[in-house]
Amino acid sequence: MDKTAFTPLLLAAALLAGAPLAQAASTLVYCSEASPAGFDPSQYTSGTDFDASAETVFNRLTQFKRGGTEVEPGLATSWDVSKDGLTYTFHLRDGVKFHTTDYFTPTRTFNADDVLFTFHRLLDPQQPFRQAYPSESPYFNDMDLNTTIKSVTKTDDHTVVFSLNHIDAAFVQNLAMSFASIQSAEYANQLLKQGKAADINQKPIGTGPFVFKRYQKDAQIRFVGNKDYWKPEDVKLDNLIFSITPDAAVRLQKLKRGECQVSGYPRPEDIEVAKQDPNLKVLSQPGFNLGFLAYNVTHKPLDQLKVRQALDMAIDKPAIIKAVYQSAGQLAQNAIPPGQWSYDPTVKDAPYNPDKARALLKEAGVKEGTSIDLWAMTVQRASNPNARMSAQMIQSDWAKVGIKANIVSYEWGEYIKRAKAGEHDVMIYGWTGDNGDPDNWLGVLYSCAAVKGSNYAKWCDPAYDKLIQQAKLSSNRDERIKLYQQAQHILKAQVPITPIANSTVFQPMRKEVQDFRISPFGLTPFYGVSIK
Repeated sequence: MDKTAFTPLLLAAALLAGAPLAQAASTLVYCSEASPAGFDPSQYTSGTDFDASAETVFNRLTQFKRGGTEVEPGLATSWDVSKDGLTYTFHLRDGVKFHTTDYFTPTRTFNADDVLFTFHRLLDPQQPFRQAYPSESPYFNDMDLNTTIKSVTKTDDHTVVFSLNHIDAAFVQNLAMSFASIQSAEYANQLLKQGKAADINQKPIGTGPFVFKRYQKDAQIRFVGNKDYWKPEDVKLDNLIFSITPDAAVRLQKLKRGECQVSGYPRPEDIEVAKQDPNLKVLSQPGFNLGFLAYNVTHKPLDQLKVRQALDMAIDKPAIIKAVYQSAGQLAQNAIPPGQWSYDPTVKDAPYNPDKARALLKEAGVKEGTSIDLWAMTVQRASNPNARMSAQMIQSDWAKVGIKANIVSYEWGEYIKRAKAGEHDVMIYGWTGDNGDPDNWLGVLYSCAAVKGSNYAKWCDPAYDKLIQQAKLSSNRDERIKLYQQAQHILKAQVPITPIANSTVFQPMRKEVQDFRISPFGLTPFYGVSIK
């Protein structure tokens, strides 16, 4: 048996240490796909990390309604926006308790100081905690929030004012995203005094529906339901356990045997198998995602447009979709999915044409047999259920035009870390929208500000950047659509990426799981979920 495979009964008994066996019914085991890199949401951009922290331990000032993209109150009960769109006043929820654990006992409830600590740490490299524990916040910076936010101040313990340098049309949505999770200022001060600031990323304290208990890398994460949660109807589980199971086939078998009740990221070939099991159910909905290749334009010969055009048109995308995505994938031609408002349907792929690709490579001076590293993810994603197979098919396609692709893979956390550092030539990646706004795609993934973050093409085009910055500053949706559609055409012409597929999201689970809702943002939330 896999070392992470325990029955729910044994897991509950071990966790509860002698509690009545009837309690096991409120234990949910989630077969997750990878180990998180850490538990401080501000440091990461991956769903693996957010599921293990932002979706369990933390809350934000605003939040998205379960299963949707609409914003609702979170730790802020309401907010006011000035007429000029530059001042946001948030009124904070009273009486919210931070978690009590064996490593921290709060002496007060949540207040404005926690909001100030959270955002001052993100904004100010000289902030004392950030000095003690230097960490970057790629999402925050990729979205230009480090330059958008002028100041964060408090009027009183339950009122916080954000002053902006310029309008940000998606500001309230941005604050509902995982990276904006509110940390405890009191806990941070304790860690500073103890000289253990880095523990904020290993021993998290939040106000969320689940309390962190223990983490064994590559094995399991254990949480308990927060009995003091400010929204008690969202806590219906006594115990939540992430059983880290990288192999998709093993995840399916554990789900079928009842060793987990929910399983992440099924392979396309497993979906019909799961549907035929009388003890399982499979939820599905159109994905708000994109699987794509990013070309590192700072590496030769990928700095040449003709080379990127050649590699793009040499890929037989329909063949990849048929083999890798099967019935779950649709051909993607644009850098954003069709479900995102401002999507321009007139953006089209260059036709598949190996002969023209070979000619372009010759014009660019690229010799036959030139070697390029092609990075492939080792985790399954809705946006790419089998990156290794995709890489092998691309490798074969490129060989036909004289390019030798060396497939490179790393453990997920290392893959992202090295990619941010720009070590790759070409990488397979995927993205699922986070807040329903076009900037979450066109800004976060392709802007100049995101070159050191999630812009894995390392591509920076002034004309493109001007358009997306103008769009972000406008509160007129029609104007924003016009600007974003112009930007999409520049992006297509410059080929920093090759879009591959938009996919349907499938979520298999045991039939006893109640009220699970698929997140449009590719997350796996368990608040409000119960076991029958």
